[in-house]
Amino acid sequence: MAASSTDTVVTPAAEVEASTPLVAPEFIPVDGTLAKLANSFGVATEYWDQAGGHHHVSAVTVRAVLAAFGVDATTAESCEAELENRRLIHWRRMLPPVFVMRTTDEAITWVHVRDGAGVRMWVELEDGGYRHDFSQVENWNPAQLVDGVMVGEASFRLPGGLPLGWHTMWAESEGRVASAPLVVAPTRLELPPSLVSRPGWGLATQVYSMRSSRSWGIGDLGDLADLALWSGHELGADFVQVNPLHAAEPSSPMAPSPYLPVTRRFANPLYLRVEDIAEFAYLDGVAIDEIEALGDVVRRANTSAGLLDRDASWEAKKAALEIVWEVPRTPGREAAYQAYLTREGEGLLDFATWCVLAEEYGVEIDEWPPELRDPDSPEVAAVRVDSSDRVDFFCWLQWVLDEQLGAAQLAATSAGMRLGILHDLAVGVHPKGADAWALGDVLASGVTVGAPPDMYNQMGQNWSQPPWRPDTLADAAFIPYRDMLRTVLRNAGALRLDHVLGLFRLWWIPEGMPAYSGTFVKFDHEALVNILVLEAHRAGAVLIGEDLGTVEEWVQRLLADRGILGTTILWFERVNGEIRPVESWRWASMVSVTVHDLPPTAAYLAGEHIRMRDELGLLANSVEQEWATFHEEVQAWREHLESRGLLRPEASLTDTIVALHRLAAQSQCRLVAISLPDAVGDHRSQNQPGTDQEYPNWRIPLCDAQGEAVLLDDLPKVELLRRLVSAVGG
Repeated sequence: MAASSTDTVVTPAAEVEASTPLVAPEFIPVDGTLAKLANSFGVATEYWDQAGGHHHVSAVTVRAVLAAFGVDATTAESCEAELENRRLIHWRRMLPPVFVMRTTDEAITWVHVRDGAGVRMWVELEDGGYRHDFSQVENWNPAQLVDGVMVGEASFRLPGGLPLGWHTMWAESEGRVASAPLVVAPTRLELPPSLVSRPGWGLATQVYSMRSSRSWGIGDLGDLADLALWSGHELGADFVQVNPLHAAEPSSPMAPSPYLPVTRRFANPLYLRVEDIAEFAYLDGVAIDEIEALGDVVRRANTSAGLLDRDASWEAKKAALEIVWEVPRTPGREAAYQAYLTREGEGLLDFATWCVLAEEYGVEIDEWPPELRDPDSPEVAAVRVDSSDRVDFFCWLQWVLDEQLGAAQLAATSAGMRLGILHDLAVGVHPKGADAWALGDVLASGVTVGAPPDMYNQMGQNWSQPPWRPDTLADAAFIPYRDMLRTVLRNAGALRLDHVLGLFRLWWIPEGMPAYSGTFVKFDHEALVNILVLEAHRAGAVLIGEDLGTVEEWVQRLLADRGILGTTILWFERVNGEIRPVESWRWASMVSVTVHDLPPTAAYLAGEHIRMRDELGLLANSVEQEWATFHEEVQAWREHLESRGLLRPEASLTDTIVALHRLAAQSQCRLVAISLPDAVGDHRSQNQPGTDQEYPNWRIPLCDAQGEAVLLDDLPKVELLRRLVSAVGG
């Protein structure tokens, strides 16, 4: 997901009620009090667009966005009252809800106590030790009257060199004690030394589309492990990049988009390889025959070039998994399962409970019985008891997924890969999914996120996803964010963050308004980035931010300073129509010729994207203009390749694809990704930005240039794959 047509677009209209009239708000200037209130919540009252145009935001939009914070901004008097309430909330706190810093930097934190009272502060370290070496420094902020008491503010210097981790900060004054999490992050996430000295390369694939003869109609984690083993051992690959593996609906129909999950923390059991679960080996003959029969039905689709059928695969696989779940676990296996349950805690239990409720009532939470819409209600607690076996089944699915994800990463590193599996983190979640139900306190309601109008989409984009609420997320000490990262990073050698700009700000769109009538809301990017770096450091993972679209230079500098790689796409390396010399492409980035939001390179060179967008009515200019611009672009690239000695004038289409990859590999970018569809000559796009049902997004199996299905089993015989590997230095 990101801010322009160059990014991953997620069903921009599918989740917006078709019957809901979208009304642009009347433009009303933002007055002084409303502006102050908006600023206190990070809500923009003006912004600059991609073309440098300056825009003022209507007060109607600002008030609607503030309402998503639970703020009444309808009148000047209510704005004044909300500002005063915000001031009091701050001064009533003895300590901030959380404090995030970097280990090499000194930092200053505040403590609120009765004016003139003494105060002491100390830190309880994550490992059980204590630190008391915190000096008080001058603080000239005037005391404030709070609930009839004059409250003063003391400041303490936190020294550099504190150990990394999630510690607890304590303060005591006149018998009153308060605590808050203290997060200490690395100054930056260091790349593995081997990647600093020598770039790495790998294959990029959509796991569901990459099937083998053993798949159940959909590519799975067994296939992923096999691809990693083969490409690592035989080709010298350093990673396999995959689509987000986040969980989807527990029952049919299952949303095809991997970028619209019901949760970002847990994975989709559709990707399980049933036969690789340890308990499968101890099934009796009757059960094995039943599972084989289920598998045979959907395995027939493996060699079909037709659209993927997730629902058929999942229903067959779920029935098989229910059989395997019944097999008693050995004492050791049971201990491992219980340890997993303890590690994932309430978050896993909430997700499994949501799955049970969604099976019974569907995913439309608004249609559930009212008493079940609150995850903390007595009625939900009763469901957990009455349906404990089903809740356990969904917890168990996540445990065996964790095992198979870990096995895939181990297979990758054992094959010599320097990174292993490069996972993908979507920017948001389904508005009525598990996270929206369980994390309602830290997700904003009444708004969705998207993108403002730009040169590619003059109406803007609505991604139909609820954003984090910056205030309540901070009040929760960012723990829901941390826990999500920990689960996703646990079995990752690297992690790509879709629309990494979402750590800085997001475009919020009030319900009932068109996408172009939203505004930006800022996030505490220092806290979010530092926590991300800390958790990646602990997981030993490399981070890549998808930073395409409208990106301020300071944002890219900050990400690079923190050790987060950016994203470089060959086709976009042009300035004022001229191809940027490869020597100037970013060192701290991952480069590829194409991505899943663009056609495979063979199709791109044939102008397939022009033809498709014309058929779908998505062209901003006339089709003649688009074709003329396209032919100029392709000719410029061919001439550029020829000028560098990478392509002969009489070169074939395949030769051109190889030359483009060779050019990408000549850059200083630390990672080079080869799209697996490119490697087999595929012509069909996985996703057509700006469409929902008009194009079969995320349902395209891997095929060759003739449109025949390509299986994992076939890859060792694909000549083009070998040529591309040779081109990038494999």
